[in-house]
Amino acid sequence: MAQDVNFQLKKNRKPLWVTLGIVVLVVAVGLFFYFKSQRSDVVVFTDTLKVHHMPSYAGEEKILKYIAEHVAPDYGIKVEPVALQDDLQANRIVAEGGYAGTILQHQWWLKQVVEANGFELTPTVEVFQWSFAIYSDKYKSIDELPEGAVIAIPIDGANQGQALWLLEREGLIGLDKNIEPKTAKIKNIVDNPRKFEFKELDLLTMPRVLDSIDAGITYVSLFDAGKIPREKGILFPKTPRTFASRLVIGTKFLNNPYIKKLQEAFADPRVQEYLRTTDDPLVQGVLTPVSDN
Repeated sequence: MAQDVNFQLKKNRKPLWVTLGIVVLVVAVGLFFYFKSQRSDVVVFTDTLKVHHMPSYAGEEKILKYIAEHVAPDYGIKVEPVALQDDLQANRIVAEGGYAGTILQHQWWLKQVVEANGFELTPTVEVFQWSFAIYSDKYKSIDELPEGAVIAIPIDGANQGQALWLLEREGLIGLDKNIEPKTAKIKNIVDNPRKFEFKELDLLTMPRVLDSIDAGITYVSLFDAGKIPREKGILFPKTPRTFASRLVIGTKFLNNPYIKKLQEAFADPRVQEYLRTTDDPLVQGVLTPVSDN
């Protein structure tokens, strides 16, 4: 015999305010973590701005120290020189806002870096020019170089173009007129009356192998760093302005008020006057004022 069982299902109803409270709490926690993640990407510059230089090039630090002491205070900022030998890492840090800027490169080297790595960087103020020179362990002048002399030039595209353009400006070679000189490669040499043989070498290698070649062309600062005396220099050609060092800034920070002040400080005429008049051996003859052309 079936027996009826009477029972009721009762819903455990929570008060509405409890449910709303839980919802509000969940939303608040979500917003907290969202904005926290957003803030982690925000770069805040203050009046103290770190500017990178290469520690192996002592002249760069000298310029930054001059600007920090004599120029930057007039623009309401403090410049703090920071050294890092890894130029790729330095550019990455600038792009991310860890440094306010760097002065390690000209615009054509920067172009190579940006294309290879996708960094968002912009070359701004022209700061100085690196002296380029031909050095030799065997000969006292450029005229002494024999026919077929082996001349080492930088292997990287930007600086190889600079080296070949300088040699053309001195009348030592001729380049294809259809090629932009600053982008020239060995294959673009169309006139080589003294039949020079060009050997591609890394910038840092050249001073170390100078005794095994007839001549090498690169930055004076690199020969200085390699303890090669200036007397070994047999030609000090004028460097084209297009290869001037630039104050390079992270592109997304260009309109930051402090970054604008930094650019104004580096553009101050006293910087070029310092380069013209200093007798500091780490700067004089190594880093020169920005030329007119």
